[in-house]
Amino acid sequence: MRALALRYGLLLIPLLFLALFFFYPLLRIFDYSFGLSQSSGFEEFLRVATTPYYRGTVLFTVFQATLSTLLTLGLALPCAYVFVRYDFWGKRLLLASATLSFVLPTVVVAIAFTLLLGRQGVLNQALMGLLRSTAPPIQLERTLGMILVVHVFYNFAIALRVIVSYWLNVSPHLEEAARLLGVSGWRLWWQVRLPLLRPALVSAGLLVFTFTFTSFGVVLILGGVRFATLEVQIYYQALTVFDLPMASALAVVQLAMIGALTAVYTRTQRRLALDWRAARDVARVPHTWGAKLAVASVLLLVVLLLFMPLFVLVWQSLTWRQDGISLSYYAGLLVNERRSLLFVPPVVAIGNSFVFALLTTGLSVSLGGILAYWVYAFSGRAARLVEFLAILPLAVSAVVLGFGFLLGLDTPPLALRTWWGLVPIAHTLVALPLVLRVLLPALRRLPPSWVVAARLLGAGRWRVLWTIELPLIWRSVLVSAVFAFTTSMGEFGASLFVVRPDTPTLPLVIYRLISQPNPQYYGQALAMSVILLVICALAFITIERLRPVGSASEL
Repeated sequence: MRALALRYGLLLIPLLFLALFFFYPLLRIFDYSFGLSQSSGFEEFLRVATTPYYRGTVLFTVFQATLSTLLTLGLALPCAYVFVRYDFWGKRLLLASATLSFVLPTVVVAIAFTLLLGRQGVLNQALMGLLRSTAPPIQLERTLGMILVVHVFYNFAIALRVIVSYWLNVSPHLEEAARLLGVSGWRLWWQVRLPLLRPALVSAGLLVFTFTFTSFGVVLILGGVRFATLEVQIYYQALTVFDLPMASALAVVQLAMIGALTAVYTRTQRRLALDWRAARDVARVPHTWGAKLAVASVLLLVVLLLFMPLFVLVWQSLTWRQDGISLSYYAGLLVNERRSLLFVPPVVAIGNSFVFALLTTGLSVSLGGILAYWVYAFSGRAARLVEFLAILPLAVSAVVLGFGFLLGLDTPPLALRTWWGLVPIAHTLVALPLVLRVLLPALRRLPPSWVVAARLLGAGRWRVLWTIELPLIWRSVLVSAVFAFTTSMGEFGASLFVVRPDTPTLPLVIYRLISQPNPQYYGQALAMSVILLVICALAFITIERLRPVGSASEL
């Protein structure tokens, strides 16, 4: 009886955390949107449906997400074919390192692509010199095209890995049989390969659509209000126009659409087998010129798309002089010449982000560990319900979460709006589902016979946990901790709503600096972006080294 009370008592800790800081703020959003406090009914939803401006925002959000998804899948599918069919030097390293783009903060990526493709970007400068032109040949700055390019950069790797991991489990004998029956060329793709890959394409497409549908930092920095999506419009209505009922209505519309997408995605996952098999089982060394050209094209594409913008960012963060390289932008992070802009020297934001990230890591791993172990140890409807509740924050964007904090935690009984502790709490809600999706599969992969043998020998549940289960999953625990740390370091959307001016984080300081016309401020933003890039890269390398052999890396 005591052990049972302890188990359920521990479960109450993460459930109470979710109730106070996730479900209560969401209920406040619904309260504002449906006018439960103002007796206005569905007035705001009617404004969304009948006003061309708001209706256009919803349609544009769907439109840009659809275009981004089609472009990403169109690029990832032929690249996946090369990774599956051919064995070449550096393939595994390239496939693993490509995932770095997915964990990078949006502010870093937005600045990197502006430096590469902007009006004064490196590529335009080179083309203007080559063509002897005074006008930039590439006009992508503040356009939908730039947003789409960055969305492809972000989601290419995740789509590639989903398709590749599924394709490696498809028997090559089906394609060989089709060839023997005379099917080749485009017919082989249309009648055999695409139908076989449909579950992976649908799953990857839903993932990419969801990520681009809720894209915030990329659209805010590269598109602004002119290309506002629902995310940007919620932020604009809440913190600029102060129309909280409209922001709430838009948030509910987004929640409904993302909820439907999440339900469809969950169903498609049942048809996917995401176990990694050795690529050499089906891959072959390219011998023909066509095969070599395909491999070279994919290598060039991946390097240019995923690594060139980051290289340009690092290059531009350095000051080039006749006597060598200067680190003046980095040195400038130690001072604050204009306190009205940042309140504190930029370097303080680095310390703030580290402290918030460490607190987030501790909270996420502790709460996620309790939830994962409870779901693993028990079965039935209760365990499935707990797992669903814990994963649910994954379906809510960081902006909607931050907006919920603004509404729900600004007045009694939870008047915590100005408390600095809201930052790691908000970051924990973003990171918690990721932690759970790392720990729970690791626990479920444990050999059941080992646990049964220990229990038969008289070991209690807690002794089994400390002596058998934890030693077997310690790598996954560290991976989940690194994921939580990295997520907190780069979190931008929710931070805009909860960070205090005197305790800014790295992404917020970068966003404020790039909005200033002063070149010195822009240079400091580049320096801080490189620092954030290095932190994320080191975290990513740690994840890849710690990731258990045979485990899927997709979240």
